[in-house]
Amino acid sequence: VEIGSPQYLMPAPSCGITLNARPIARVLAVNQSHGRWVGDTNMRRVFLILTIVTLTTTVGAGAGSSQLTNPAPQASQHGVVAQTVNRVVITLEYDRPVARGRELFGNLVEYDAIWTPGANRSTWIDFSEPVELEGHPLDAGRYGIWMVPKENEPWELIVVSDWDRDHALYPFGAEVFRANVSPETGAHMEVLAYYFPVVGPYEATLRLHWGSTIIPLRIEVGG
Repeated sequence: VEIGSPQYLMPAPSCGITLNARPIARVLAVNQSHGRWVGDTNMRRVFLILTIVTLTTTVGAGAGSSQLTNPAPQASQHGVVAQTVNRVVITLEYDRPVARGRELFGNLVEYDAIWTPGANRSTWIDFSEPVELEGHPLDAGRYGIWMVPKENEPWELIVVSDWDRDHALYPFGAEVFRANVSPETGAHMEVLAYYFPVVGPYEATLRLHWGSTIIPLRIEVGG
C-alpha cells in the first residue's frame, strides 16, 4: 500500500498510547488532485499530542534517573582517622551518629549491653605492624572494636577478629581480648568522634568522644 493511499495506517507509537486507526488513516490521506494533506488541523493535533507525550516521558525518566544516582544521604556520616607512630600506621573507620539533644549513655545506648561505638557497621581499626592495645599484644591486621558501657565503673573494651559486621550483629566466638577502660568527661561532642590527642615516638592515645563521655585507649608500638 502506498503512503498516499487512504488505506495507509500509521504504525502504533512506541510510547504505549493506542490511537484509533481510521481517523489516522483519514488524516494521512493525500488529496491527489491538490497535492496537499487532507485534515491539516487534525494532523497538527496528533503531532501536538505525540510531542507532549514524548516530553512527559523524557522528563519522568530523567527524574527517576536523578533519584537513582542521588540517593538520600545517610544520617550518620562516614569517618576515617589515621595516625603514624614510629613507622606503624594506625587507621580507624567508623560511622558518626549525632546526639541531637538525646540522652546518650544509659538511654540511647544501654548500660551493660554490647555496643559497637559508631553506627551502621562495626567500627574497625587497622595496624600496619604489631602493637599493644591497652597492654594486650595484637598482630598486624584489622580488628573490630566493641564496648560494654557501664554506669559509674570502668567500661569493657572488646577487640574481635571479625571486623566486617553490621552494628547489631555481634560476632560471638571471634573475641581476641577484653580490657577494662576508665571513662573520662569533657566538653560536649555533638557528633561521635575518634582522634589522637597524644602522639609520641613509641605510644599514642586514641580517644572515643561522644556527648561528654571520653574513652581513652592506649596504643604502644615497638622501637
